[in-house]
Amino acid sequence: MKRLYVILFLVIAAAAVLGLAIAEHSGYVLIAYKSFRYESSLWATLALVAVLWLVFWGIKALIELVTTSGGVVNPWSRRNRSRRVQVAIEHGQLDLAEGRWASAQRHLHRAAEAERQPLLYYLGAARAANEQGHYEECDKLLERALDRQPQAELAIALSHAQLQTDRGDTDGALATLEAMHERHPHNVQTLRQLQRLHQQRGDWSAVIRLLPELRKDKVLPAAELIELERRAWGENLSLAAHREEDGTVGLQSLTRAWQQLSNAQRQEPQLVLAYAEQLRQLGAQAEAEEILRAALKRKYDSHLARLYGLVRGSDPARQLQTAEGWLKDHPADPSLLLTLGRLCLQSSLWGKARDYLESSLRLQRNPEACAELARLLAQLGDTERSNQLFQEGLGLLDERLLAAPLPVPARV
Repeated sequence: MKRLYVILFLVIAAAAVLGLAIAEHSGYVLIAYKSFRYESSLWATLALVAVLWLVFWGIKALIELVTTSGGVVNPWSRRNRSRRVQVAIEHGQLDLAEGRWASAQRHLHRAAEAERQPLLYYLGAARAANEQGHYEECDKLLERALDRQPQAELAIALSHAQLQTDRGDTDGALATLEAMHERHPHNVQTLRQLQRLHQQRGDWSAVIRLLPELRKDKVLPAAELIELERRAWGENLSLAAHREEDGTVGLQSLTRAWQQLSNAQRQEPQLVLAYAEQLRQLGAQAEAEEILRAALKRKYDSHLARLYGLVRGSDPARQLQTAEGWLKDHPADPSLLLTLGRLCLQSSLWGKARDYLESSLRLQRNPEACAELARLLAQLGDTERSNQLFQEGLGLLDERLLAAPLPVPARV
């Protein structure tokens, strides 16, 4: 309220000063140009200028109002076109996120054609088409994106490779990624997708060839890279064992694959386990026993100790004596006790075998130990307990199978 009084006072004061100035002298203005002549008082001229200024701004406001009204009414106006594109973007992104593929493709395609930077909208529309099984439309949308934004070739190609993988075209995806890898050899995303695709295809030799680049360009965290390297070499050993050379399946190929490992890798328990298991399956039991014995001498590992009971060395008595030597330092390892029970069974030491297997089961209820002890008890004539252990072993095996995740079905 005080502010209103102050403003009113200032307006009255200004009017009084203006009235005094007009009363003091009216002034005189003369404008003459050729035959044009204008003359008036200063105050009348100033009033005329103010009126002309108000008329000018009034006409301008009227024109803007008419133009805006026309933009609202005209469906082809820039304003309405922009609004339709924005609505298409919003609906398309929402449809894509919620899996309404046909609607998403339609809206995002419309948005892409209208936008100056359409890449993301073309990629979204291509994904929606791919999800519907419209692969030709998907590829055409990606080609259109490349025509509109050729500088985004790598991004478009990576998206194309992922869509090809999703539709089950791993050969096409591999060709796309290899072309991009050749043009952009140090791109992290290209290397990551190549690694995943090789894993999906089961091409572990290709994963191994890619490992130096994955390490150099720091594509994966150190721990994940180490785990991938172990798995790749382990799977490669398995593949090598089943590779045919000169019409025979594989001991030489397996040995060659093992020799390709570094000294440090040949001492890693997981790789030793994979190698020894393949030797066992190929019938090279004595070699597998030597490899396991040397590895366990360097560093004890429960998984290696378990496998040691499944191989037959050249000297069963020495093998049993070696395993009993480990028991001094690892008396509570159920896997070692299971191995000792199996080795005693091989040497027909029924009493010791029963003691070791019973001890293993007291520490851990294991279906393998149940099965071994059940076989032994059946041979010794304790049929009732043998049947109980067989049933228990089957139950434990069922629990393991139920706890394991189901395999993901391949996409058609």
